[in-house]
Amino acid sequence: MIEILRNRRSIRNYSTKKVESEKILILKEAILRSPSSKNINPWEFIFVDDPDKIKKLKGCKPHGVTPLATAPLAVVVCADETKNDVWIEDCSIASILLQLTGQSLGLGSCWIQIRNRMYTNEISSEEYIRRMTNLPENFKVLSIVTLGYPAKIREGKSFEELQFEKIRNNNF
Repeated sequence: MIEILRNRRSIRNYSTKKVESEKILILKEAILRSPSSKNINPWEFIFVDDPDKIKKLKGCKPHGVTPLATAPLAVVVCADETKNDVWIEDCSIASILLQLTGQSLGLGSCWIQIRNRMYTNEISSEEYIRRMTNLPENFKVLSIVTLGYPAKIREGKSFEELQFEKIRNNNF
């Protein structure tokens, strides 16, 4: 696990190579194994591999969507907010486990924030995605995670770059 963390970086540009169906199945298994408060599992996931739909997802907000331009796979991470008051935390855990599993399979990934982002001044990014995917009204969208083979390899952060000053012992 530490090697996965040492090597993981956000990938914003992907090669044209498709993600194999065997790897997609592993990603699906991993995300469904994500822990959830009280094992309620309010999350649901929309795996998008249709290039036209990924291109449409890219329109969900004006900034921070660059990875959707080349990603062969995008996963919309959402939840039924009526099932659990900590759906945000549950979806956050699922999103990062998806990214780490992707890393373990030789894939790159990037988290695209959707919650509290806007498509226009009047329409949220979430509403844009809701309309595009036929998402029910009681569902909230936290993120889109892009996955694919990196166009170029990025080195992980060095040990010396880590901000150990952010760690406190026993007290702040």
